[in-house]
Amino acid sequence: PQGSEEAKAFVNAFLKRSMPKMKDEAIQDILTRKAVVLEHYSKKKKKQKRKKTKGFTAKQRREMRLFEIEPEQQRYTIFLPLHELWKQYIRDLCHGLKPDAQPHMVQGKLLKADLHGAIVTVTKSKCPSYVGITGIILQEFKHVFKIITKEDKLKVVPKLNNVFSLEIDGFISYIYGSKFQLRASERSAKKFKLKGTIDL
Repeated sequence: PQGSEEAKAFVNAFLKRSMPKMKDEAIQDILTRKAVVLEHYSKKKKKQKRKKTKGFTAKQRREMRLFEIEPEQQRYTIFLPLHELWKQYIRDLCHGLKPDAQPHMVQGKLLKADLHGAIVTVTKSKCPSYVGITGIILQEFKHVFKIITKEDKLKVVPKLNNVFSLEIDGFISYIYGSKFQLRASERSAKKFKLKGTIDL
């Protein structure tokens, strides 16, 4: 607006829109001091609480039999393709397992690798009945391996006091179960000492 009266009317109308909660007297009082602080009212958005997805408890998993392998599925030949996949996984992990590969590098990779599908043999044990058991690892828990043998028998072998060997492309690695009592998911962050021996 060009005229003073028009300008005054414009400012009054503008202030009423900008400060709807203030009375006319208060607006005029602000104008006499020639200082106007415009207020901004924003609607506060209500934060929606995220629902945490609760997993099953150990008891519920047992009741639902999530980790049990049905008897008709306990056949060695069924899991041979899993072993082939595991071998390819290890070759990729170790960049091909070439003849000039450094043994300690391969050993370090195997110790942190996922062993589901690996063929292992119990080479030493405090319990003589475990020695010689060979098969494909179907499940790994913190303290035990579940192994399916060529005779289609599912064996539960404890890690404690047992030494396991696994072979891939001519490279043989030994696993000392007493120092291997971790879940598969926890091993990737674990530092293993490659030197030294362990007496059973």
